[in-house]
Amino acid sequence: MSSPISPPSTQSPGSRIGVFGGTFDPPHYGHLVIAQEAYARLGLAKVLFVPAGQPPHKPGRAISPPEDRVAMVERAIAGNRAFELCRVDLDRPGPSYTADMLALLQAQLGPAAELYLIVGMDSLADFASWHEPARIISLCRLVAVTRPGYAADPAALERVIPGCSERIILLEAPRLDISATELQRRVAAGLPIRYQVPESVRTYIRRRRLYAP
Repeated sequence: MSSPISPPSTQSPGSRIGVFGGTFDPPHYGHLVIAQEAYARLGLAKVLFVPAGQPPHKPGRAISPPEDRVAMVERAIAGNRAFELCRVDLDRPGPSYTADMLALLQAQLGPAAELYLIVGMDSLADFASWHEPARIISLCRLVAVTRPGYAADPAALERVIPGCSERIILLEAPRLDISATELQRRVAAGLPIRYQVPESVRTYIRRRRLYAP
């Protein structure tokens, strides 16, 4: 398992694309810090923010409408040329399986694009239980952002997914302990979320009365 990080030197920066998926309900400064760190440390050409359509790991959980989440992401990343919104997971039917999303994105970007999927360390710890993990590894490099209290067992992953350790990069990023779920609870309770999300996102949440009881 690769660590620490050295930006790859054998690939053109134009071919390295970060893929940052999630519900982004709402997007917050924790997301932006991670994306910026991956962009800088890995020498990415850009980072695509990919809002999930129907997250299979969150059945029955209320999620804001796609267009609201898209609008919040657009506001959160405005002004940063390194960041782009990508609707690949929203504009297709069915559950939002990462393997399918990556395959479709690769087809859209072309064979020269090398995908770097950005995930949390908690996701890496559960990676073997994901839908088609071997296919995911074949389609991208997995960038796992370190997180206190979470650890992955490289040997166990290697046994389940042979060769995966060579496709995984550990990324240390500034730690902002911000949770989208906690932000929703704070809004519902009438507590402030200023300085935890971009002001344009906070204004949108208030105007649309998202997460309000």
